[in-house]
Amino acid sequence: MSRKIYSVTIAGMGKRGTHYAKAFLNNSRFKIVGLCDKNANKMNTLPNRYQVDKIYTDVTQMLSDTRPNIFVFCTMPDSRLELIKAGMEAGVELIAYEKPMATSFNEALKIRKLLNNAGIKSVVSHQHRYGEHYSKVKELVSDGSIGQIQTIHGHATGWMMHMITHLIDYMLWYNNWIDAEWVVGQASGKEKFKDSHSSPDYIAGLIQFKNGVRGIVECGEGVPDVPEVNYWWHKCRICVKGTKGFAEVVTGDGWRAVTHNSDGIISGKGVMNYDHDTMLYIRQIADWLDDNEMVHPCNGDNAFLGFQIAMAICRSAVQRGKIFFPLEPAEPEIEALKAVLS
Repeated sequence: MSRKIYSVTIAGMGKRGTHYAKAFLNNSRFKIVGLCDKNANKMNTLPNRYQVDKIYTDVTQMLSDTRPNIFVFCTMPDSRLELIKAGMEAGVELIAYEKPMATSFNEALKIRKLLNNAGIKSVVSHQHRYGEHYSKVKELVSDGSIGQIQTIHGHATGWMMHMITHLIDYMLWYNNWIDAEWVVGQASGKEKFKDSHSSPDYIAGLIQFKNGVRGIVECGEGVPDVPEVNYWWHKCRICVKGTKGFAEVVTGDGWRAVTHNSDGIISGKGVMNYDHDTMLYIRQIADWLDDNEMVHPCNGDNAFLGFQIAMAICRSAVQRGKIFFPLEPAEPEIEALKAVLS
């Protein structure tokens, strides 16, 4: 029995967009029917490389012409809601886009409501989980090798709106998607508010999960170094501590652990690889479109849970106290944090 081939359009043909295009091209379940970037010069070499007939500089025109099953966009955070609406108007079945899912909790609420009401699936690219080293830590945690989880500490040198939802997403994954009860946060520095991913220079949060596990997350200037890694963006560590040991993953340097029966430290290789990770990420997009029961692990609802925690940490830094869940609409968090730190 032949399986459906899903049509795909991609907007934003920078580094991430080209990774997507390559992965879709190399998977027989998909056909790229349109590519788009505002930079017309960038588009000149793309048709032959990705076997696509139509290229565009206008997203709305691309979606209107092609009416794809899947709309992927790899653009700056301030365009999320606009492009979500464009995909909805084109009648797509699934929208895949970059983290963070929004620029404020209010916007995340709007996005989730719009997509759920329209019955459109969404995935957000927390794709590091597809690395063998990330998966190995999940295996060790899930099979009880380190006992009962007590704390999960994640830190990254990248600033908040680039990295914090990655860290929280994998923290939630390792802790079996248990809801958070409250957070306490602190932040400092205002230089990175100028960045396209507007953030404080440093932010930290304590997360209390309902099963008693304590999460600790840190991003930006002054976080603990990861000296075994040279590439700055790969200086990211997540350590899960349990009653009988620990297991940790380093984005750029594999995994290591001490378990209840390991008789010392055990370790293995692994490094973030966009080509490898994106290939598995899009394979599960086809699986989910084939079968509603095969929900993509990077689905929009999971992304919303992590983003809510990130924005609660910002609110705590502004209000100087515990923030309990669920959140209600309020002043956009980044703007409020900018005002407090200025």
